[in-house]
Amino acid sequence: MLYDGEATYPRYNALISVEAGTIASIADGIDPKDLPTGTIRVPVATPGLIDLQINGAGDVQFNFDLSQSGLQTMVDASARGGAAYIFPTFTTAPGSDYREAVEVVRSAVANGVKGIAGIHLEGPFISDERPGIHRPEFIRPLNEDDVQYLCNAAKDITIILTIAPEKQDQDCLRRLNASGVILFAGHSNADIGDMKTAARSGVRGVTHLFNAMSQTTGRQPGVVGAVLGDGDFYAGIIADGYHVHPTNLSAAARAIPDRLCLVTDAMQTMNGNTTSFDLYGKRISLRDGMLTGEDGTLGGAHLSMDEAIQNMSGLTHVSIGEAIRMASKNPANAVGLGEQLGTLDEGKEAALSFFDNDLNCIGIVREGAHIAF
Repeated sequence: MLYDGEATYPRYNALISVEAGTIASIADGIDPKDLPTGTIRVPVATPGLIDLQINGAGDVQFNFDLSQSGLQTMVDASARGGAAYIFPTFTTAPGSDYREAVEVVRSAVANGVKGIAGIHLEGPFISDERPGIHRPEFIRPLNEDDVQYLCNAAKDITIILTIAPEKQDQDCLRRLNASGVILFAGHSNADIGDMKTAARSGVRGVTHLFNAMSQTTGRQPGVVGAVLGDGDFYAGIIADGYHVHPTNLSAAARAIPDRLCLVTDAMQTMNGNTTSFDLYGKRISLRDGMLTGEDGTLGGAHLSMDEAIQNMSGLTHVSIGEAIRMASKNPANAVGLGEQLGTLDEGKEAALSFFDNDLNCIGIVREGAHIAF
């Protein structure tokens, strides 16, 4: 079966021809006995999945291993869960520590490390009213030096920047947006007025919908209501069965089917051996598939992209094809990569994810190169 990232239903007995790292053609209804010699046969093929928010994997936590080897480990571990491309996510840290993370990603991309689509900075420019597991003492607003640095860095790599828009100077946001920085609201207590202002300043999405943000009440929609009611924002969502109730997963899928993006929010435990670790003085432990601090606060997720698809289709009304779209086309469009990635079309990069009949990843193709697991 072939899910192309567009259609809800699969295509059968499809043959994808790849030349020079791009998709040359896609033909349906091919008799297996007519397949060319050397054809890779898989039960399920999809566009290469894109994870917009991944903090760690394979026993590497990005905040604490800012190296090309650490990034390569994260890329490899996330690929085993179906992610062809990732945005390594650096969370709230002291001062301007985020710049070291940006520089290591810039260097990795320049040196040809495959599978890194950019970087996601989740803080420190968030709200101390909605810190989640982030250390409140590290949280601060954007300043002029931050804006200049990020605008310059965006010339070289794609940057997703999670901010609390109500805490920022709107001119700073407009300048960041104009430079190409992808602005997402998150860890935010914004009201509906703040979100409308943020949209005019270039904020195009929200980070982990429903979590660490103002909720919807009868007279105050908050961040959640702005997303579900207006339909103007993309939204990452963590479908691990812990962060968001299945009913809310369904509500989001019905409200913004073409803008909802499955993310892992994974920590180093994903496809690793770690069961507990320290996060800036807070002990995070894995129990029954859930990562929490000692006070019970969720501390990221123990989730891979193939599991997110399985959960989204298993816990809600969403079809497999729709869930795959939320892990491929939607995130590609959210960050401006829809011309190259996210769907299977002639002329696009040959980026694919392969699965068995239970939607467990068995391999990926990136830039036309096959990696089997």
